[in-house]
Amino acid sequence: MTSPWTQARRAARMNPSIIREILKVTEKPGVLSMAGGLPSADTFPVEALKAACDKVLSENAKEALQYAASEGFAPLREWVAERVKSLGMKVSADQVLITTGSQQGLDLVGKILCDQGAPVAVETPTYLGALQAFTPYEPLFASLATDEEGVLPEAIKKLPQVSPGTRFAYLLPNYQNPTGRVMGAERRAAVMAAAREAGLPVVEDNPYGDLWFDEAPPAALSSYWPEGSIYLGSFSKVLTPGFRLGFIIAPKELYPKLLQAKQAADLHTPGFNQRVVYEVIRNGFLEQHVPKIRAKYKANRDAMATALEQHLPPGCVWQKPKGGMFFWIRLPEGFDAMAMLETAVEAGIAYVPGAAFYAHAPDLRTLRLSFVTLTPELIADGVAILGKVLKQALEMAPEHAP
Repeated sequence: MTSPWTQARRAARMNPSIIREILKVTEKPGVLSMAGGLPSADTFPVEALKAACDKVLSENAKEALQYAASEGFAPLREWVAERVKSLGMKVSADQVLITTGSQQGLDLVGKILCDQGAPVAVETPTYLGALQAFTPYEPLFASLATDEEGVLPEAIKKLPQVSPGTRFAYLLPNYQNPTGRVMGAERRAAVMAAAREAGLPVVEDNPYGDLWFDEAPPAALSSYWPEGSIYLGSFSKVLTPGFRLGFIIAPKELYPKLLQAKQAADLHTPGFNQRVVYEVIRNGFLEQHVPKIRAKYKANRDAMATALEQHLPPGCVWQKPKGGMFFWIRLPEGFDAMAMLETAVEAGIAYVPGAAFYAHAPDLRTLRLSFVTLTPELIADGVAILGKVLKQALEMAPEHAP
């Protein structure tokens, strides 16, 4: 029977998240998953959240359960504006828009800045969720060349010639998803100088910036060129993703349109969630809580680094991340991480193939491993399984792995 529904053209551009699809597979008993970019549930401050819920419902139930302002809970917006001063940013609360997760922030940016055929510049590789958020608005993606420190300033400088009319560059300077790399201070200054000279606005996404292990990352990209930057932040990695709280900091000229896009999407982010989170964080809770997360993740990072050295075959390449949640692995010549995934899952280990993180010309030899949701012991077990799978593939076809 012929369907009576005619879908919008943009619907055809929407694709399922490969990560979400892989997570379904990893629900099978016995599979050690290093696939999902999930924070460790052991870090969720359950007691603090429980106490805050009780207080909000005891003292402000009617306000917390009612419709709320689209901009967000005013004290929380003020807290955000004060917080980002430590990143070198000077903003006012009326530049802060509370979003339903930073993923909504990406969608709002796409709504107001992307047009059919208009270029958007992204790193190589980049966050899969950003590609998903922007794609329905039909931009053309321009891939920016990168190295172990992130985007190259020369790539920014060339954009006006190779991709004229680019709307913005989407960058993740801190412990990037998927590569885990961090941009140094000199590189940040050079990148933003190049962007400013090219007249290229920057959308800075920073969900992992608090998860540093030995030293905090340099000042935010947005601090170098405030009027040419949009900054996205999140509470998911430092409190809990279940509350779906993020925020956008935008130049005042863009803020009204972002707000209108937000109102059309969901009217406002749940006011109860905002009040609870504010109650938890308002008196310095994060200064005691986040260091505990860092310590846990650093121990897991070290466990994975040791296991990779012990178990992966020669020819595999990776960097030891200085923060965040991920290792980015490049397999030897001839390997296809996507083609190997089914074998790996059958053996008991799951990862995310790296090809999904590329806007163009995917590197089939890459994969992402998360080190935060398993114990150090299970990390060692999982990497040992992965190493065995890779070595068996080499033995079966030493000159051309799957």
